[in-house]
Amino acid sequence: MGRSEQNVIAHASRLHQAAQALIGDHTVAVEAARAALTPIQDAAVARELAAIPVARLQDVTEGRIRLGSVEKGGFTTVASVLEAPPYRLRQIPGVGEHTVNHILAAARQLASATRETVAVHIDVDHPEPATTALVTALHVLVEAGPEARRAVDRATALAERLGPLLTEAKPAGSRLRMLLTGKEKKARALAAVEAVQALVAEAEQAELPGLMAQASVDLLRGPSEEVAVWVDFELRSAEYYSLLTEISGQPPDTAAAEGYLPEGIAERVRTQRLDDTHRRVSLRGYQAFGARFVLAQRRVILGDEMGLGKTIQAIAVLAHLAAEGQSHFLVVCPASVLVNWTREIEARSALRVFVLHGPDRQEAFADWKGRGGVAVTTFNALRDFPAPGGGEVGLVVVDEAHFVKNPQTLRARAVATWAERCERSLFMTGTPMENRVGEFRSLVQMLDGGIAESLTDRDGWAGSVAFRKAVAPVYLRRNQNDVLTELPSLQHTDEWEQLSPSDEEEYREAVRAGNFMAMRRAAYMRPEKSAKLDRLREIVEEAGENGQKVVVFSYFKDVLGIVKEALAADAPLSGAPSSRPFGPLFGPLTGSVPAARRQVLVDDFAAVQGPAVLLAQIEAGGIGLNLQAASVVVLCEPQIKPTIEHQAVSRAHRMGQVRPVHVHRLLAPGGVDERMIRILAKKTQLFDAYARRSAVAEATPDAVDVSNTDLARRIVEEEQARLGLGNG
Repeated sequence: MGRSEQNVIAHASRLHQAAQALIGDHTVAVEAARAALTPIQDAAVARELAAIPVARLQDVTEGRIRLGSVEKGGFTTVASVLEAPPYRLRQIPGVGEHTVNHILAAARQLASATRETVAVHIDVDHPEPATTALVTALHVLVEAGPEARRAVDRATALAERLGPLLTEAKPAGSRLRMLLTGKEKKARALAAVEAVQALVAEAEQAELPGLMAQASVDLLRGPSEEVAVWVDFELRSAEYYSLLTEISGQPPDTAAAEGYLPEGIAERVRTQRLDDTHRRVSLRGYQAFGARFVLAQRRVILGDEMGLGKTIQAIAVLAHLAAEGQSHFLVVCPASVLVNWTREIEARSALRVFVLHGPDRQEAFADWKGRGGVAVTTFNALRDFPAPGGGEVGLVVVDEAHFVKNPQTLRARAVATWAERCERSLFMTGTPMENRVGEFRSLVQMLDGGIAESLTDRDGWAGSVAFRKAVAPVYLRRNQNDVLTELPSLQHTDEWEQLSPSDEEEYREAVRAGNFMAMRRAAYMRPEKSAKLDRLREIVEEAGENGQKVVVFSYFKDVLGIVKEALAADAPLSGAPSSRPFGPLFGPLTGSVPAARRQVLVDDFAAVQGPAVLLAQIEAGGIGLNLQAASVVVLCEPQIKPTIEHQAVSRAHRMGQVRPVHVHRLLAPGGVDERMIRILAKKTQLFDAYARRSAVAEATPDAVDVSNTDLARRIVEEEQARLGLGNG
């Protein structure tokens, strides 16, 4: 025993203290958020109980108590019963102590059930001190990010292992103590020192001391300004609500989050480990289950409804497999979402991305084969690449898998070949398959021939429960209404669409002419080859498949005319079946439409049972009309003034909306859209945070000057320089 053992113990003790300090810092942050949540939760529960008639207590007690006298005594709601002192209830004629005890027990039971199910919604448009305090407390944890949570988890594991070892090794920290220690205890102390040294070396190799130090710094930062906190909440609301669910301790609807899978499969999925080392985003509970489902079942279809984050779940699977040592992955998708996939993988993971598209795709393919990473390609381009050998590709992801439902097409054959050669395959589609057994069978055939052969048309007719049971080993679908009950009713997605050659040509002509407005709408001017228009059709079609209404906004009347013509060509004739069931088409609603007529259009749109589409000029439809019948909003192009988009979206995202609103903003990379987004991003965020709290700004968006002329001139000049085009 010498100084080396003492140094090991001293070093390990400092590491143990750092781990405990981080755990404490995290606990303080969590408790601060929980303390801010409690009064909001209490108020929500009180509102619910105040709306529940006292007669509902009969249901809780299975009719064992009589409540007629209680109601006559003025106690008409469950809240009024709980708020009253017991003696007041005993003063009601015909109500004795025994009955009062039963009534109060039933009321408390109902209150407890209400607390477990009540959802806390944070109203960004009407912030109050209580919600501001909650968002501020959550902001600390969100800003610390998944890296801090990962560090806390590792610190907890380290502290649990290191603490007992340090206790066992304690005698070795002192020469005198070792001299006075018995032989057996001395041997245990020296063995513990060796174990401590190995554990410390393991932690240092994993760079845990630095991770813990950074996490503590992140958790101990002072509170940010309220405006900045609210802006961040709007940008990352899903992360805030994910934390809120965890902190509230409210049990989720497990069956719904697990897609009502049979218990045997669900249990296998729950026990599947999910490594987050290469992931840069936190997952919702149902998203983590979806990723585990893919890993546990290996060859599956993820059929979540639009807006539930299928892409994030796929990235979580890719990140896990990369952490396990897999090196090559492939994503196949429509050209319209190629850029989206690339950006999402780069933003939400540490994985390397290769785009296998365009004239250089063969070189990119060779580069990917040599270096490894995630290759992203299109259905058509996939046919140009040789299928891999067994075990070469860790996972093939097929987005919008319903594009390959016809097994006779070349794209379907190419996908089937790749899926067959890969041990794991993930097909993704937001289109419900329950009533399309024939199409579904062809997709399942690429994944599991046995299940595909067992499916008959009768499975669809038998209803979704029977259908899901039959396909549970390969199919997981969750709906928004089932799993987003606590989420905010507004979700934004920037849809980056790579312009087609025809779009590019139109855009170059607009840039050459120095016409800023023509540049903004160039992506629609050649509709037969328009990438944005193709993506718009896909969004509208998927919304229709899910029974959702859509509002399409554009600044330009001619763009709306093009959109109407394209959708009208897809729409069914009266009484005829449609391959694109998005319902009737209304509008365009423009500034030239009289106000009374505008309201008639909106009323007719809202009155439709099922899906429908309304086209509206953004400055006409964005003010004074309520469009809460819609749950999907499409913005054809980015807007110049910060308030314009907000007001348009607010027509749908407002009081009376009963399901989340999903906003899709169509953008093209590399040109005017990207420059507008970059230049206006900071100003838009800060202005919106202020403006949506200003009644004047809400009523008069034109009062805000963001230097439109200078902005247009600057963007035109930059684009002319980038493309080597002069004016004229």
